[in-house]
Amino acid sequence: METRKIGSLAVSVVGIGCNNFGGRIDETRTVEVVNAALESGINFFDTADVYGGTKSEEFLGRALGNRRDEAVIATKFGSKIDDDHMGAKPSYVFHACEDSLRRLGTDHIDLYQLHRPDPETPIADTLGALNELVEQGKVLEIGCSNFSVAQLEEAASVNVAAKFVSVQNDYSLLHRDESRTVLPYSERHGLAYLPFFPLANGLLTGKYRRGADLPEGARITGMNDERRQRVVNDNNMEIVEGLIAYAESRGHSLLELSFARLLAEPAIASVIAGATSADQVRANSTAAGWQMSSEEIAAIDQIAPIP
Repeated sequence: METRKIGSLAVSVVGIGCNNFGGRIDETRTVEVVNAALESGINFFDTADVYGGTKSEEFLGRALGNRRDEAVIATKFGSKIDDDHMGAKPSYVFHACEDSLRRLGTDHIDLYQLHRPDPETPIADTLGALNELVEQGKVLEIGCSNFSVAQLEEAASVNVAAKFVSVQNDYSLLHRDESRTVLPYSERHGLAYLPFFPLANGLLTGKYRRGADLPEGARITGMNDERRQRVVNDNNMEIVEGLIAYAESRGHSLLELSFARLLAEPAIASVIAGATSADQVRANSTAAGWQMSSEEIAAIDQIAPIP
């Protein structure tokens, strides 16, 4: 599988989002997903201390076992685990890193990401602590998530050796707001962009069709009514149907189109998609093979316009 760079790290263009580990799937199925990923050429695993009530990191670490060196592990800190475990103050950064290292069963984290900005802590303080972790060898590269252009610029201005090499934000063909903000900023400044929810909570997999019942057990099915309506609405379904028709006219699936269009963006290093089964992993791993022409990109952007 093709790889792209996140700082010094070479990651597969398809990654595994580990938010299902310890939540929607148990440890046995986590092992199946991780093994299928490695066998499919996927080396990039993105988790967080808060996923699965901290179980995601544990399950991932044990599933990798003695194959740790085959994987690039990205994890995150800063979201609230409980009242004593949240935020980005330097003392907590060190504590959170030790906890993640222990849960993952490793001596280093390849990409350590601030999960969200902490309004109570100056970014310079957080970056100072992260810089120490890099100097100690406990972290190889650092990144951030849910950052705006202004927040990225502020972080870039801090006088430390270790800089954010990636930003992970919400981006898909149904949520393209950042096409005019963070995505072009990332390309200009050599920052790897990692889209989360790249398949729009499954809406861009082809499983959801206009007028059809929602698939049983799917992520969207479990949402409350208000959130589900924000995802499964007439506008989104019209775009989905248009994308399906275009993909089929080119001999591809909606899943392949969704991966390939995102990977046509030079700044996007890896499309991180969650998986609950080995079959899903294998489907995702083969979805990135469509090398789109400029005409195909333009046609897709007509169907799913950039706001």
